[in-house]
Amino acid sequence: MSISSSLNAGVMGLKANASKLSVISDNIANSATYGYKRSEADFHSMVIGSSSGSYSAGGVRTTTQKLVSDRGSLVGTSNSTDIAVRGRGMIPVTQESAVNTGNGNAPMLLQTTGSFRTDEQGYLKSAAGLILMGWPAADDGTIPNFPRDTPAGLEPIQLNVNEFVGEPTTKMEVIANLPATGTQAGAPGDVENLSIEYYNNVGTSETVGVSFTPTVPTGPTDPASNQWTMQITDGAQAGAVVGEYVITFDDSRTAGGTISSVTTVTGGAYDPSTGEFSVNVAGGPMEIAIGVPGSSQGLTQLSDAFSPVVINKNGAPVGNMISVDIDANGMVQAMYDNGAVRTVYQVPLIDMPNPNGLLALDSQTYQISNDSGAYFMWDAGDGPTGDLVNYAREESTTDVASELTDLIQTQRAYSSNAKVIQTVDEMLQETTNIKR
Repeated sequence: MSISSSLNAGVMGLKANASKLSVISDNIANSATYGYKRSEADFHSMVIGSSSGSYSAGGVRTTTQKLVSDRGSLVGTSNSTDIAVRGRGMIPVTQESAVNTGNGNAPMLLQTTGSFRTDEQGYLKSAAGLILMGWPAADDGTIPNFPRDTPAGLEPIQLNVNEFVGEPTTKMEVIANLPATGTQAGAPGDVENLSIEYYNNVGTSETVGVSFTPTVPTGPTDPASNQWTMQITDGAQAGAVVGEYVITFDDSRTAGGTISSVTTVTGGAYDPSTGEFSVNVAGGPMEIAIGVPGSSQGLTQLSDAFSPVVINKNGAPVGNMISVDIDANGMVQAMYDNGAVRTVYQVPLIDMPNPNGLLALDSQTYQISNDSGAYFMWDAGDGPTGDLVNYAREESTTDVASELTDLIQTQRAYSSNAKVIQTVDEMLQETTNIKR
């Protein structure tokens, strides 16, 4: 019985080392494959109960696993939609064939890195036919509150590279210094004017007029009024007044020259906590910021010179998409030749308790399994996950030097097991010769 068990153990040893050789071969073959996770073969002894004076060889069995949790080095590229996960987490992708069927049931696969470019339909697709997935943004660029434990909200990322886009102006900041001499007795009462361009809802250029009229004291010895009337006119409405505000400036030692109070005549009410008010131009409401009371960062009345300090506004004219970028938080941003930047998707990072339990598929993709545990979709950089790095790919986790060392050991072990089988054969031959 012990001779037979030795023969069986030798055969099992050959099979185990042949399996390990397959693992080593796969690792070496994919040593230059981006995103490849090396596999590992482990040997486990099998023990058969022994009686007194007798021992039976149990042999060996082998198990293999893909070390998905290992991370390879990042290498830079020249493509903005080459992405890699730096830290924990995986990006969702799906198969091109599943998207083309159009049944709405594209399966979610996982990767740690990928090189994506727009195809003829605008999908961000890799050379292996995998399409990047993400949550679509709302029209205002925000990401709706999609469920985090199901792929139901994910969509294949599709970009309209021929899209025209225009951003209407909804916010404006007007900061200027008004001459303190303008509100003194005997001043000429000169009106200070500004003309500011803005963009309407269809991307057309319009103009907002801003005028500052000083309140000049009537008596030659009256003190300075420190008061100006700010009037907002809209060129799209033939110069109609859309807002009028009386601004009084402080002349105290501690806060001299800053806004003391703002009285609304027409237009939206001035909010002293934000320093803003709203006026209705032709396309809708527009928030205008002039500064909060007591702040030197808002409108001021100092010295004797009128000087516009800050004129900021959002919005942009109509433009074409020229590039796509994916930031560290997974936001897919389309950039246009008019300077506009619009968030169109968000790529989440997917994490699970046991990444090594994922089911490995072709092209460095993985699928959720019972062994991996339940998954959750995080914003990149949030929770336990890392962030996304664009212009980068993750290299293979294979260490060729270690694999070649394992290859030598496996070769020796295979030869030794073959020698055991040869020895058992010779012993059985001797047993047969006894009968002769």
